[in-house]
Amino acid sequence: MKVAIMQPYFLPYIGYFQLINAVDAFVVYDNIQYTKKGWINRNRMLSNGKDEMFSIPLKKDSDFAEIYQRSLSDSWNSDKQKLMNKIKSNYQKAPFYKEVIPLISACIEEMDHNLFNFIFKSIQQVVHYLDIPTQLIVSSSISANHSLKSAHRVIDICKVLGAKTYINPIGGVDLYDKEFFQAEGIQLHFLKSGEIQYKQYDNDFVAWLSIMDVLMFNDKEKVKEYLLNVKLI
Repeated sequence: MKVAIMQPYFLPYIGYFQLINAVDAFVVYDNIQYTKKGWINRNRMLSNGKDEMFSIPLKKDSDFAEIYQRSLSDSWNSDKQKLMNKIKSNYQKAPFYKEVIPLISACIEEMDHNLFNFIFKSIQQVVHYLDIPTQLIVSSSISANHSLKSAHRVIDICKVLGAKTYINPIGGVDLYDKEFFQAEGIQLHFLKSGEIQYKQYDNDFVAWLSIMDVLMFNDKEKVKEYLLNVKLI
């Protein structure tokens, strides 16, 4: 059994879904500390040929609150319409806009304003749209030792799930040691995305934007091909 574990991100780049597609079970952390400097509730989309940040506003809370303890701001009810208008303006002339905008709208119109639930449901919707068969698991639902940190926590979760292979994004190559995992009976691999480039109107290509950019400019079968454009190291 192959497992990957990640934080939740709102409409993340395609590499996130490549990782989901590469494993049998994908664990999404809900019980780890939220960080303002991360990408949990923000991402990038195309705007006038350049990348533009968009974000989901949150209620003020303790800097030590975990992701599942955070909530969307009360202003979200009005802010989400502004975001939808921006997305429509930027992508309404994209070739697959009509097919994709209902999906994006469903993610943004989600009524559960708990931060984790809001993002997790959007991940579920994109996974379903792309016909990815991977099981999505919320970390707190696993009977693991959640007080552990870093590699120790990852290995504990893998053991509870019965996983013999753990796959991590290539960015963790300096964070996790293959021999350390091997000593615990788990094969560690790193997933590296291949080059992905497609036509974004008549602009110079802007890489690694939100998955919605990929979906707006490519048909579903092409996106499924992109999901396989990876290498395990």
